[in-house]
Amino acid sequence: MPTLGSLPTDKPELELTFVESGSRRAQTTEINSVVTMTPEQLLEDGVPSTLPDGSLVLITGTSPFRLRGRITTVLELLLQRMSRDGGAGLAVSAALGASQPFPPDIVDRAARFGIALLTSSAPTESWDGVHEEIQQARLMFAERRAAQLSSLVQELPAQLADTRAMQRIADWLARALDCQVLVSEPERVLAASPATAAEQLAQAIIRQSVDGILPETLSGPHTQLISLAPASAADTVLAVARRTPFDEADLRLLRHAAKLLGLVDQAHREYRAASDASRAARSAAFELLLDGEVEKARRVMANLAPGLLETETARVFVVETQQARRDLAARRCSAAVGQQAIVVPDPRDNRRILIVHPIRSDEDTGAEVSAELTRLVAALGPPSSLGGSGVYSMTLLADALHEAITAQRFAASQPDSVALSVHGSDLVSLLPQAEAQNWARRLLHPLMRDETQWESMRETLPAALAYPYTVAARRLRLHRNTVMRRASRAAELLRMDFASISDRIAVALAMELVTQREISASPVLSGSEPPSLARLLETPHVHAWAQTLVRPVQADRRDLQSTALAWLTFDTHVEPAARALGLSEVTVRSHLRAVEDHMQRDLATLAGVRDLQFSLHVVTGQPDLRSDRPGLSVVAC
Repeated sequence: MPTLGSLPTDKPELELTFVESGSRRAQTTEINSVVTMTPEQLLEDGVPSTLPDGSLVLITGTSPFRLRGRITTVLELLLQRMSRDGGAGLAVSAALGASQPFPPDIVDRAARFGIALLTSSAPTESWDGVHEEIQQARLMFAERRAAQLSSLVQELPAQLADTRAMQRIADWLARALDCQVLVSEPERVLAASPATAAEQLAQAIIRQSVDGILPETLSGPHTQLISLAPASAADTVLAVARRTPFDEADLRLLRHAAKLLGLVDQAHREYRAASDASRAARSAAFELLLDGEVEKARRVMANLAPGLLETETARVFVVETQQARRDLAARRCSAAVGQQAIVVPDPRDNRRILIVHPIRSDEDTGAEVSAELTRLVAALGPPSSLGGSGVYSMTLLADALHEAITAQRFAASQPDSVALSVHGSDLVSLLPQAEAQNWARRLLHPLMRDETQWESMRETLPAALAYPYTVAARRLRLHRNTVMRRASRAAELLRMDFASISDRIAVALAMELVTQREISASPVLSGSEPPSLARLLETPHVHAWAQTLVRPVQADRRDLQSTALAWLTFDTHVEPAARALGLSEVTVRSHLRAVEDHMQRDLATLAGVRDLQFSLHVVTGQPDLRSDRPGLSVVAC
């Protein structure tokens, strides 16, 4: 755009000279039109009623101050009108090198109104057509700027949270203004164009932070810094630099781009905050499900995914991949099945992703979700693997997770890196089901003879065996004394000691088989000898399962196996186990934590201790399974 300091014309004689040393602001004042008049016209016709905004008023011909009378008054009125209408400057014809052409009163009045006073030594005819040239230049500039703004708007993403949007706008701005562009926070670069812009502009940004230079001020040669969100005190800054100065039009375009970048940055921040809150809520819901707190988990997910957890059954999947790729894999899992499942990174293992898929009907086995996850693992490639559980009650998702983890460990050694099942590779599903049902019903027969008694036992006993009585009472919403009384009665009828971990494990397994894993045709009790628990564990599938769990424990340079056997022998009490081993209690606890890590089992749960006991028994023959001792077997029969 033409300015008082630079007219867009090929006639150098039209250059204007400031009467006073023109400030930078005055030199860059844009000229939108040129209005020419003579002193005689001013005196005869008076000051025009209106003047175009940004007009340069040029008084040609005889110097007005050679005229006497009311010319000074008319010029004062002209300056007042120019101030009202946004005039750019007042120029008069004067010989080159002439002394001050304006009297002091006019100079003072122009200074008060903020109007620049200038002189031109060019003959009057040289100004012919300049107004038209300026209008044509303004039209061309307006068309170019409209095209630029249209192009800038085209760079806006369909979704403001688009992670590439900021980079695309930065690339566009670098092309439009032929400059280097950097968008950054104090801790990181958000976008740079070209890639070397960060190095070039780092010094300007450091100066801003150290010297406290305000945003949108010149911070160096042809460098501009603009805060993208000064109102919210955000630290995101747009920095641009180039070899030539920015004119006012460039700065306006820069501010437009900064506004769009600010909107994108705000969307990114809000999206990240919402995503973090969503991830935290999903992780909390997952932990509640593992603790059996299904109703609480449903309340947590009610707003995030209405109705997702309003089912009675679910499957659990485990994806394992490289630690560096887990976040990417988790995002891809969420994109693939996030509308049908809860996807969370495993807080206990930085290589795993956990997925809970609620099952909505008896016919639905989660085939669609498992197929999507299978394709995703195939796309990730080695060493990624996928394990899946069978369909479980929502209150038993901790068991489903154990099954899925075991399946995933099997999957890691399979050609396709996938192991899925309807009741996959957890211990209970690997048992011969008919024989296991027969064993369980024979064992629990004293509790099942009376129907009323059995109803109370099947309600209370699983929790009473798995948790301290106070915790079991709270989960069952019963009085603690009621739980204790029912557990004592069950132990008396079964002739077992529930202080013994082996007895609790055996009865809990039998309860699970009878109440949760019933086969379509329940076995009929007969007079034949039922299979023993040890014999149930002799199948090849169970042996492979046990080897998978115990192998990493045996490979540890510490004698973790001996520690685990002693701990089980003393009914999971650390103190007597430490004395028997000649170790400190701290060492025993350290060994048990290592066993948990190797086996991926929580030894604070009865299910975790059961898997430890059975896998060690299958592989080493120890510890003994007390429920198979002759006296108990006869009673159980």
